[in-house]
Amino acid sequence: MPGLESTSGVDSTVENIGRLPADVFAETCQQVLAHLQGQTSAVDLPKICDTLQKNGIDLEWKALQSIIRLLSSNFRTAASSNLTADQLVARLGESSGKWAKAALQVVHQLWTEHGPLVRTYQEAHAMASIGQMLDMQWKLGMAVSSDTCRSLNSPYVSLLLKVADTSGEVTYKSFEMSIPQFQNFHQQFKEMAAALETV
Repeated sequence: MPGLESTSGVDSTVENIGRLPADVFAETCQQVLAHLQGQTSAVDLPKICDTLQKNGIDLEWKALQSIIRLLSSNFRTAASSNLTADQLVARLGESSGKWAKAALQVVHQLWTEHGPLVRTYQEAHAMASIGQMLDMQWKLGMAVSSDTCRSLNSPYVSLLLKVADTSGEVTYKSFEMSIPQFQNFHQQFKEMAAALETV
């Protein structure tokens, strides 16, 4: 079953899960499940990291990302395969012998409560699988020179987009546009806004 295969990377991630107190692991699972139900646009890694630090748990950012990816992948696979909580826990146990009993109990309880909602949302979301823009920042700049040209004196707009992909991972995309390119970009946004008003 995809997402549930056994690898040394999975084992180390499961070992990190075993280091988490049950309530912190439950909160992490709930954040992942809330995202998979469409209740949040992304899993809030900084918030989870703060919770871990408040509980005296020192976990690297990459290790936390691995936990979120493992949970997301397994919950998605369970939803698409229509697994019950018992089946999900059994498959997790088969995928790695490192699962703590308390962690599997948390997964069982939360999947019993949220599994049907995740399945319903994932089925609907599969029809329109795209990311979501969370934030956009911009600044106006002036290019004054370069290696090949001493005096450019041309303005540009720099954009930074904060985007949550379909897995819930937040990424940043940045790009620059000349003023004519930005004006075209602006015009397209005005046209989209006008179209949305008619809906």
